[in-house]
Amino acid sequence: MELKRFVARAVQNAHSDRSRPYGETERRVLSQDGFRKVHAEISSWPGYQETPLIPLRGMAGRLNVGQLFYKDEGQRLGLKSFKAIGGAYAVLAILQNHLAANEIAEHVTAAELIAGKHREHVEQVTVSAATDGNHGRSVAWGAKMFGCACVIYLHEHVSLTREREIARFGARIVRVKGHYDDSVQACAADSVANGWRLAGDTSEEAGARVPVLIMQGYTIVADEILAQLGDSRPTHVFVQAGVGGLAAAVAAHYWEKLGAERPQIIVVEPHRADCVFRSISAGVPTPVPGDTDTVMACLAAGTVSAPAWIILKHAVDGVITLPEEAAPDAMRVLADGVDGDPAIVAGESGCAATAGLIAAALDPELRERFAIGPQSRIVAIGSEGATDEEAYRRIVGRASETVAA
Repeated sequence: MELKRFVARAVQNAHSDRSRPYGETERRVLSQDGFRKVHAEISSWPGYQETPLIPLRGMAGRLNVGQLFYKDEGQRLGLKSFKAIGGAYAVLAILQNHLAANEIAEHVTAAELIAGKHREHVEQVTVSAATDGNHGRSVAWGAKMFGCACVIYLHEHVSLTREREIARFGARIVRVKGHYDDSVQACAADSVANGWRLAGDTSEEAGARVPVLIMQGYTIVADEILAQLGDSRPTHVFVQAGVGGLAAAVAAHYWEKLGAERPQIIVVEPHRADCVFRSISAGVPTPVPGDTDTVMACLAAGTVSAPAWIILKHAVDGVITLPEEAAPDAMRVLADGVDGDPAIVAGESGCAATAGLIAAALDPELRERFAIGPQSRIVAIGSEGATDEEAYRRIVGRASETVAA
């Protein structure tokens, strides 16, 4: 299987200082204490288990790197995405807060809500979120699991397949003209007007509680990687951007836990939705003007989330942006396997980190810039599986079940 070289743009973070300790400003957003709390909760949910960390020896050889691992979030809690441990956790926290604020229950566990405790009060709550697909699916799944109502906002470019996957959990769907950021604004305004509890994964407010809870859920991905590697540690982690929540969670967890010994965090996003690239380049949050529609559908964000930016502005080592054709090519490469590598089902956004790694490793300038070499131990996060089966079949040429088998 040929590995094609695509022209990527890249920037190093001039504000990254590896000797800088993880401070109280960052700890107010994400922390090891927060991780322990979220892990204790989510690891108790039905169906929870670590997602696989798959060695790709064949691709590592082709890219002339020491070791390469693919973190397969396509196998997360049956929702095929890392988002499962963010949105649903936010729903739980919202319901716990509602019950406590109304003096119904000081603390209620997920298991109690799943069993129907306080259902007459919980079902009066409506949670809401805007999504490109995967976050909305997690929020809808959490709402069904814990017993409340749910409204999900989709912009006009979200596929009908993704809409059906969300609706099957009982969520009411609202379509909005425009792009992702338009749906975020519409959902926020309507949530205030209707008294819904917003479970959004992005915010313009740096102190927004719910996006922080969602990001804290994502730190589970980072911690699992360390546990799975054992005594070895990654030198580089390639991770998708979107609004920046996953990248911030990974970067924060390693920064606080490993300090200066943490891996390089290389963020990957599409040329067309490069809000992190623009922000890191400028040193301040910088939105993408106009159209952000991209084949990497779940990365089609035009604005960095303010809580994520608190972490990203100092913790990201570099950002790579990709042309549209890089993602479909990476999907096919992962599905076919390279030189004996196992077949992997990766969606249009799930493959982006791998596509970014391929682009960087095949470019002599970027290899040098990011210190990629024969001794590198690299993790590429596969953020989603085939979350849009129709798109997957169209791009890869066969069903995800066939590839997985």
